[in-house]
Amino acid sequence: MKLLENVRVLDMTNVLSGPFATSHLALLGADVIKIENPKGGDLARNLGCMPEYNQKLMGTSFMLQNANKKSITLNLKEEKAIEIFKKLVETADVLVENFRPGVMNRLGIGYEVLKEINPKLVYCAISGYGQTGPDAKKPAYDQIMQGLSGEMSINGNSDLNPLRAGFPVCDTVGGLNAAFAVMAGLFHQERTGKGQFIDIALLDSIMPMMGWVVANLLIGGQEPSLLGNDNFTSAPSGMFTTKDGYINIAANKQEQWENLADLIDLASLKEAERFAIRDNRKKNRWALNDLVNEKLKSNTTEYWVEIFNKNGIPSGAILDLKGALEQEQIKHREAFSTVHIDTIDRDIPIFNLTAKFSETPGTIDSPPPELGEHSKEVFAELGISEEEIEKLKNDKVI
Repeated sequence: MKLLENVRVLDMTNVLSGPFATSHLALLGADVIKIENPKGGDLARNLGCMPEYNQKLMGTSFMLQNANKKSITLNLKEEKAIEIFKKLVETADVLVENFRPGVMNRLGIGYEVLKEINPKLVYCAISGYGQTGPDAKKPAYDQIMQGLSGEMSINGNSDLNPLRAGFPVCDTVGGLNAAFAVMAGLFHQERTGKGQFIDIALLDSIMPMMGWVVANLLIGGQEPSLLGNDNFTSAPSGMFTTKDGYINIAANKQEQWENLADLIDLASLKEAERFAIRDNRKKNRWALNDLVNEKLKSNTTEYWVEIFNKNGIPSGAILDLKGALEQEQIKHREAFSTVHIDTIDRDIPIFNLTAKFSETPGTIDSPPPELGEHSKEVFAELGISEEEIEKLKNDKVI
């Protein structure tokens, strides 16, 4: 059994935040129907590092977020397309969209209209700033959100700040927040038979992720410190240099610091006033880091990781992306499945669901769809004949 078996989701999303949300629902077994513009579909179909795939509307950015989904095309500027769309809404449990606020209302298919057609519909709208407020109508992209949220201001050090995260963190967190909200909406729907409107803002979604630094500022009046790769809560805690690379060490507890000092031949520092207690070590972190780095350069990252972890000091190598993806733990956790994409005639890896359910595991059952691949199948369910489908194509409705 699939966790979301027989749950139909209308996916009207583009690029990342919305498709990331609906990808979680699809991996859990929902019948996710991606409704795309006939002229090119989801913009992510053209995004990615391989131009030849982009030309085939199978950009790498698209493929990673859209397995297990069906694709139909509807030109929602056409009255006939709106009629078909409303028929689809009658069959749906969930609708997810990430248009700018007001777009669905202008098309005549906003939530107030759709809930009259289907009162149990869980309608999730994802936008940069939310549906209301002084900034609601502004265009929003991930990096804009990173800047406005304060996220960029707390990264880096005095030489490199502000600094954006190396991936679209606001889009991704916003999508995850939306998936969580939809699941909660489905739980309410199951108990009451009623749907509701869910308003997800990327700006809202990222801020709780910075909880510790926000709490320090709002409660303790402490401005964020620009510590680069150091951990502001303790010392020595952060990135250090070894003989052949880099290592993360988190000697956050007193006993961890003392074990570390013993293992790297700095036992005398345990009694030194500058380093004896956590708060003093934090004040003198840079001097302490220099001493630790000097000792760590005597051996390899692999050596130190093994000896530190064996002695209760959390540590790990700092890997490049390729190394991270190829590590044995990731293979053991089955982070990826492989699917064949006919359009590009090759197998590609796609992330599995990260939550491991014992009874209802998420699985990848079908590859990312070609644009409009399932139009005939879905429209036939609505009672639209093949002749009508051909006419809809000729009229540029689909």
